[in-house]
Amino acid sequence: MDKSSTVSFRQGLLALSPLFLMVVLFVGLSLWFHDFYKVPLLILFLVASAFALCLLKGRTTEERVAVFSAGAADRNLMLMVWIFVLAGAFVSSAKAMGAVEATVNMTLVLIPGKMLLLGLFTAACFVSLSIGTSVGTVVALVPVAVGLAQHAGIQLPLIVAAVVGGAFFGDNLSFISDTTVVATQTQGCRMKDKFRTNVYIAVPAALLAAGLYMWMGAGSNGVVEIGEINGWKVLPYGFVLVAAVMGVNVLTVLILGIVLTGGVGMACGDYDLAGWLGHISAGIVGMSELIIISMLAGGLLGVIRELGGIEWILQVLTRRVGSVRGAEYSIAALVSVTNLCTANNTIAILTVGDLVRNIAQRFGVDPRRAASILDIFSCCVQGCIPYGVQLLMAAGIAGISSVEIIPYLYYPFFLFVVATLAIALRRL
Repeated sequence: MDKSSTVSFRQGLLALSPLFLMVVLFVGLSLWFHDFYKVPLLILFLVASAFALCLLKGRTTEERVAVFSAGAADRNLMLMVWIFVLAGAFVSSAKAMGAVEATVNMTLVLIPGKMLLLGLFTAACFVSLSIGTSVGTVVALVPVAVGLAQHAGIQLPLIVAAVVGGAFFGDNLSFISDTTVVATQTQGCRMKDKFRTNVYIAVPAALLAAGLYMWMGAGSNGVVEIGEINGWKVLPYGFVLVAAVMGVNVLTVLILGIVLTGGVGMACGDYDLAGWLGHISAGIVGMSELIIISMLAGGLLGVIRELGGIEWILQVLTRRVGSVRGAEYSIAALVSVTNLCTANNTIAILTVGDLVRNIAQRFGVDPRRAASILDIFSCCVQGCIPYGVQLLMAAGIAGISSVEIIPYLYYPFFLFVVATLAIALRRL
């Protein structure tokens, strides 16, 4: 579609109708089943994708599939898929050689039982701030959180949410985060200036979330049985954390981590070469649903973009802007709605970046403020959608539904409230 053309109201709604269909099906089936956790996202995406292909009128089946496939094969999406594959292999092989149990036992020694939620949230904040990736933080810490939940009597979705929430903190603030890089580059400001603007919003939100996790953790079982600590079996997770903090690429970290788990596992007699390879394979297979959902989401976005859905969203949300505060709210709405469609905060920022810069220049919004709003609100939305990569990854590792995690993701919620108030009070 020609991006310079105007998309009509009818055409825009039609382009976004696959997303509306997903929402209707999710709510309707959940009410029918009397359980919001029983509706499989994979089926919803399959139905919405099939419906979206039907909307591409005047094209052959091959041409429709080509549009969908182009979206599913997006470069950023393929990188996500590789992370899924390697993360599944690492988690499975590490678990089979006892790395989770050893790391859990060591953590129980270092953190009092009643402080586990706060400790994990804080650890995730610092790790993600250091490595600049929420996905890497989730991969490294969620397996540990799962093991701790079983020992400390904490609900699994709650303890996983503490890690994911902390992971979003660093993703939003880190100098090496891809969202920070994209937000500052598209708005033409320096990273340190954007950081200074962001920190006044992110830190209060994190403190609120930390206080809530500390209060909720006080009711957990403070006395837990600590098993044997094998330092060698802690090595794989320790390596992943240290390498990630040093800034090593997440794919490289996972590959080396897989090799390390194999070496330690075979040296300790937990499995032989055939067993190690079998666990790697099982871990990859275990991530297959997440991979399929990610590719369906990418293909669906490609069709929506082809139909003019993204362009129509941009038109609608900027039509009535008339003040600086209104411009800031429109920027927040633009990146939020786009993130709902893309399920990727980096792609969302890239999609609206140029338009946001034009809005900022037209209405006098400081580039630092524009970059901060872009990053903050994309982070908020990314933390609330069950089909986002972070929640899908965490849910896949923990063996639960991503929907179960959302009610306990306090940090993105507090971040949204504080950021909205900051815009209203003109303090951002």
